[in-house]
Amino acid sequence: QVQLVESGGALVQPGGSLRLSCAAAGFTLDDYAPGWFRQAPGKEREGLACMSRSGETIFYADSAAGRFSISRDTSKNMVYLQVASLKSEDTAVYYCAKSSTCWRRFRVQDYDGWGQGTRVTVSS
Repeated sequence: QVQLVESGGALVQPGGSLRLSCAAAGFTLDDYAPGWFRQAPGKEREGLACMSRSGETIFYADSAAGRFSISRDTSKNMVYLQVASLKSEDTAVYYCAKSSTCWRRFRVQDYDGWGQGTRVTVSS
């Protein structure tokens, strides 16, 4: 069964950091381009970062550039999103998904294998 499971979300204060994890099951993550998205209440799902299958190409959305970092551990079949300098507007459910390619457009329809998401709440 192809599945992605996110974890690591929490309640954090503004300025705080988190590392979100995404475990892949039923497939080899190396064969795909993983991506991270988020969806805030009442808003559309937004692409944040993606990594090519080789790991050599990474794209970040403007909202993520400079504060978020995507990485992958092929030995564990996992992908991560390090999020820093968190703001209240970063409050959302964060999802990982897979695609055949990593493009800066972050089209939701190009991704599949969506997990349940992990909730990040930024509040003092």
